[in-house]
Amino acid sequence: MLTDELDYDLPKELIAQQPAKNRSVSRLLVLHRRTGRLTDTRFVNIDQFLNPGDCLVLNDTKVLPARFFARRATGGKLEGLFLRQDKGIWLVMLKGLAKVKPGERIWLKSTNGGDFCLAQVLEKKADGKCLLKVDAVGSAEKILKKIGFPPLPPYIKRDTDLQQAAKDKIRYQTVYARCPGAVAAPTAGLHFTKKLIEKLKQRGILFAYVTLAVGEGTFKPVTAETLEEHHIHEEQFSIDEKNANIINRARQASGRIIPVGTTSVRVLETVAAHGKLKATTNSTDLFIKPGYKFNVVDAMVTNFHLPRSTLLALVAAFAGLNTILAAYAHAVNQRYRFYSYGDAMLII
Repeated sequence: MLTDELDYDLPKELIAQQPAKNRSVSRLLVLHRRTGRLTDTRFVNIDQFLNPGDCLVLNDTKVLPARFFARRATGGKLEGLFLRQDKGIWLVMLKGLAKVKPGERIWLKSTNGGDFCLAQVLEKKADGKCLLKVDAVGSAEKILKKIGFPPLPPYIKRDTDLQQAAKDKIRYQTVYARCPGAVAAPTAGLHFTKKLIEKLKQRGILFAYVTLAVGEGTFKPVTAETLEEHHIHEEQFSIDEKNANIINRARQASGRIIPVGTTSVRVLETVAAHGKLKATTNSTDLFIKPGYKFNVVDAMVTNFHLPRSTLLALVAAFAGLNTILAAYAHAVNQRYRFYSYGDAMLII
């Protein structure tokens, strides 16, 4: 499939720079995929399209304050994104890395702008990545609390404003996040409030949780001419026995399995490829694109995705490319807000 087929026109002003004032008052576009019918509503009304016994599957990963700033001894400014650590060594993406030499020591800046600690660049890797040895005591999570800002995607413009960062720290996180490790939010879940979750439970909607640590590749556009040439990023995931059983029982009772977000979709489809869902901890590089046959997903909640992205390919695989592009055209015409802080879509 040609990557160009995943392109669409989006006015820049529709790329949401701030979240809705209240999570669940975001707009919701309901797409009936078999007919193409569209319904415009609000996320708080999602229960009107769900049935008792349906099971929502949420990704409970927690976003780290992974964006940080640094300086060279020469005074040159650097901006980094923590990705993960192994035996105390950080793997990061570093803007301005081309000028930095292996072995060089840089200062990591605290959130208030002062020098926090030194770090040594051990090795430069491809794609702007490098290994850092950080001269500070504590886990990466603990250190990032001192130096880190919410890792918003580059199309959301942010500086080092601490008041704005404090707001983003709350809103770029789901209300049910509990497992630290993600460097991007599972954004379809940002629309849920605790009140809405309780309302849905009272309606007989089931909830199950998986964990997928969303990585930096989630926003990476497909640059290859065809989807088949693109290699998707690999991410760690887990589902425990309790939640696997909730999903299996819902399926046996003819409830619909409705993952919230493409990350939850990838976890379920990875595990379900081997039959009945069971407790699993592993990694996945599953690339769902048009032509894929879904094993367990009956509907999904998702945001509006970037052109030429693996995420758009996934929803196109589920609803049909032409149907999705028609729905996106409708959303543009109706001035929906797009991307991470934008509005939502329910595909049923």
